Amino acid sequence: MHPPRAAAAGRTASPTTARLINDRLALQLLQSEGPLTAGQLKSLTGLSRPTVADLVERLQEAGLITVVGESGAQRRGPNARLYGIVADRAHLVGLDLRTHSVTVAVADLLGRVRAEHTVLIDPDGARDTAVATALAAVDKALAAAGAHAPHTIAVGAPGLVDPATGRFGGTDWIPSWHVGLVGGLRARTGVPVLLENEVNLAAIAEQRDGAAHDRDTFVLLWLGQGTGAAVVLDGTLRRGASGGTGEIGFLPVPGTGALPSASGCDGGFHSLAGSAAICALAAEHGMPYGAAVGPNGVHELSSGTGVHEPSSDTGAPTEASPTEASPTEAPPAESLVRSAVAAGDAGAAFLDALAARIALGVAAVCAVLDPGCVVLGGEIGRGGGAALADRVAGHLARLSPLRTDVRAGAVGGRAVLLGAVLAARDAAQNELFGAAGPGVSPRP
Repeated sequence: MHPPRAAAAGRTASPTTARLINDRLALQLLQSEGPLTAGQLKSLTGLSRPTVADLVERLQEAGLITVVGESGAQRRGPNARLYGIVADRAHLVGLDLRTHSVTVAVADLLGRVRAEHTVLIDPDGARDTAVATALAAVDKALAAAGAHAPHTIAVGAPGLVDPATGRFGGTDWIPSWHVGLVGGLRARTGVPVLLENEVNLAAIAEQRDGAAHDRDTFVLLWLGQGTGAAVVLDGTLRRGASGGTGEIGFLPVPGTGALPSASGCDGGFHSLAGSAAICALAAEHGMPYGAAVGPNGVHELSSGTGVHEPSSDTGAPTEASPTEASPTEAPPAESLVRSAVAAGDAGAAFLDALAARIALGVAAVCAVLDPGCVVLGGEIGRGGGAALADRVAGHLARLSPLRTDVRAGAVGGRAVLLGAVLAARDAAQNELFGAAGPGVSPRP
């Protein structure tokens, strides 16, 4: 026997394994395409009619699919039955933890959000009180969604997450109630609780439903109160040996007059592109601190800051965290960037200077990873939009010989929350669909 053919014969799937693979394929099609008839499953999978009939029966008995209607108003009978995934087979919970708040979303097995709830947290109050408040928010969201208990929970939070354990890698810079809440969820629910860095979750959302939907390899550069990055290579999120992939705030760059240290990223890229640095840069260009764009594009002064996006991956104390205010109010740096975009030529010099700073960090990322695509996320990336992304691309082209597409993030302010829901959905489907084929086991 020819060696390659011998090797292929050794990998031939057993009848049981083949059934599992076929079942998984059918479930993935029902997830992506929506309800399908047995005939449509046959056409899309290339399987025989008897094989499709068998897998439909198996999946119905497992409670994973059910008849949800018929195709065509004039058609009747078994061939017209539309099969769909039982969305209420499992309920998923996604959490977005901030210093001063927690937002909870409850979704069904298809990832459709059924309920969402946000509560403010006093970070200076008692840890137990904060944890109790957050747990009550989870209960309220579950009740609003009509769910008795979650199947899987995914939590997005600032800070290092140890890839080996799925737990916080260091707690010096993390609000103590974050640690207490994750522990409380695990102890109280007894279900899988996945902990992930918030910027990584935002990258998942951008890859599935946002600016990187057509890319298997890209970097999300998070520009918010602090700076961070998430790296996706060949479709896989890369966390690094200690969970520190994307700690771009610590990147030494020219123009800061100092170097970062192990205890803080002042002097690193954060000092060029963090929120405080952007406000200072705007002041240098004559833009008043707190300038904002009103509903009709009129420049106003904003007296507060709004619910903000993730800071750096570590959550290091790079600057005082603003207190969340009305969701209609934007953080100062975002307001300034939006004002510059709306101002046209009057804001061009500020945007060019900001783009030149951002391009230094992007160039370093490209020199090491050559991702081909960089997405500008966070409140600054969102506020700057294409106007900022195009300027960064121009500066980058002069710094790097590597062709790199620079895009503005498209998911918006709920990127972390949506990424958490997607992570929970993937984990739940891997478990529930696991009997129907191989899947990637979620981290603890």
